[in-house]
Amino acid sequence: MVANFVAIEAEARADAGKGAARATRRQGKVPGVIYGAKQPAILISLDPRIVVREISKSGWRSRLYEVAVGGQTQRALIREVQFHPVSDKPVHVDFQRLAPGEKMKVAVTVVFANELLSPGLKRGGVLNIVRHTVECYVDPDSVPAHFTAELTGLEINENIRWSDLKGTEGIAPVIADRDFVIASVASTKGMEAAAAEATPAAAAGKAPAKGKAAPAKAAPAKPAAKK
Repeated sequence: MVANFVAIEAEARADAGKGAARATRRQGKVPGVIYGAKQPAILISLDPRIVVREISKSGWRSRLYEVAVGGQTQRALIREVQFHPVSDKPVHVDFQRLAPGEKMKVAVTVVFANELLSPGLKRGGVLNIVRHTVECYVDPDSVPAHFTAELTGLEINENIRWSDLKGTEGIAPVIADRDFVIASVASTKGMEAAAAEATPAAAAGKAPAKGKAAPAKAAPAKPAAKK
């Protein structure tokens, strides 16, 4: 499997610290850093349009990048994006440099295929997705764009597990002690029945509405006086 790299441009920045990062943002750029592979960190700034474009695509956490900066190309993954609490715009990007031959932990997106060919979904079942991504240990030169979960023939109450995914050859999942579930086809009737059973129980234990007193218990009858 040959890895595909997305080429992006960045500029080197000399100063570290919050003040320098704020100055970078005032210039209309997003500050960032490239670290890892036992090499010195490189401070960079990026066009915000590039950052927004990349994180808007699905599977960006497992996408490989060739970042051109200072006349050199750095191969890296986006590890973290920080956002402004009000505007939700990206304010900082962390890239982890790839070390050739050294496996790294990557979250790979799961793509679900052929929903129309699942008998369970055709009969009104619901696809219950447990994991949209799977964390794996992967060689940097062999990071897959995604795994494929094939839904053809899947019946109600049947599961798709790690061993069912396509595109996992030579890749080890972080969860190694079991063949874990990726998704299942659930019955809507079963879900409705469970909800119906839960509703009376919840109503029975419901506290009285605010401002309304709980109904008073009847006082025990007094014994009749002896004549």
